[in-house]
Amino acid sequence: MATGRYPYFSRAGWLPFLLFAITGFVVGNAVGWLWSSPFWLLCLFVLFIYRDPYRDIPASPLAVVSPADGIVSQVENVRDPYLDRDAIRVLINMSHIGVYSTRSPVEGKVMKPPYDGGADRPHGVWLKTDEDDDLVIVMHRSPLHNLPRCYVGIGERLGQGQRCGFIPMGGQVEIYLPCNSRVQVKAGSHVRAGSDVIALLVHK
Repeated sequence: MATGRYPYFSRAGWLPFLLFAITGFVVGNAVGWLWSSPFWLLCLFVLFIYRDPYRDIPASPLAVVSPADGIVSQVENVRDPYLDRDAIRVLINMSHIGVYSTRSPVEGKVMKPPYDGGADRPHGVWLKTDEDDDLVIVMHRSPLHNLPRCYVGIGERLGQGQRCGFIPMGGQVEIYLPCNSRVQVKAGSHVRAGSDVIALLVHK
């Protein structure tokens, strides 16, 4: 099930693309198009780096889809530092040359976590589903310490698989699930944001 039509190109890449395109156009008109070719190559590079392909969202309201493209590195039972509860933590390592957009794992409302997770932890996004399931998504900086971008605010509603953030050059994304969730992945699993199911929410 799709959540609407979006451009193939992430909004995070619009500014660098326009800068290189305008510079290439100016240089081409001033001294010749051959001299402007490096800027058009940079435009192609930006299109590749900031690509954001369409994904087919599973038609399952209790499915938790992957919030990022990458490889699952950990699945473990932990204490959720944001909601102070027992939870299942799934950690996903993103590729440095992959798709950098992040997506909402479920349909729900963005809430404000009662705890910030501690001084050494980044901001967590708390999602509450219509069935009162609680999930927390945390986006970590890339190895180059690029700051993740979050496109949603407290009180907003997100659709399952909806684009909600961006981590330049890739990073780590962790998700805290209810402890009775049925996890569908394991360490080493390759997942794609928005389309691959990583867990099922259980309701008796």
